[in-house]
Amino acid sequence: MTLRPFDASDADDLLAYMSRADVCRYLYPEPIRDQSEAQAMVLRKMDAARIVEENDSLFLAVVLEEVGQVIGDVMLRYLSQTHRQGEIGYVLNPMYAGRGLATEAARVMLRIGFEELGLHRIIARCDARNLRSVGVMVRLGMSREANFIENEFVKGEWTDELVYSIREVDWRDRG
Repeated sequence: MTLRPFDASDADDLLAYMSRADVCRYLYPEPIRDQSEAQAMVLRKMDAARIVEENDSLFLAVVLEEVGQVIGDVMLRYLSQTHRQGEIGYVLNPMYAGRGLATEAARVMLRIGFEELGLHRIIARCDARNLRSVGVMVRLGMSREANFIENEFVKGEWTDELVYSIREVDWRDRG
């Protein structure tokens, strides 16, 4: 597996996973429907290819070498310069679930956040029903900090949100 910035040729691969209802079930957007929506999403991810200042995001494509295609993406957002805070996120095609790929890709984003950006604390959030995402956060050594009950109205229903975090000192101590 490698991580790299998105490029315009990734639209078909992104369409393969972001068009799936099971992938978007716990995400804000609805599944994308066609090539033009996939291309627009790829362009947005291409525009978020580096972090320079607060509120910037870095999106990287997760490429599985054995199949030669993008199978997901990971994100690091710089939330606060003053408080040295960031947030990670990840999306993976379920066809490749259960192999530790989301955890491995998210771990790279934590490393970038702590070792390259000098962040103090990084969070990750998910719909409380998304047990696979919870598993990734736990494997990363993140601690559950909050369980917000019915705090968001998503896709026609009230949903609970979990927030996990890890501090730089805990990241470093995990070695």
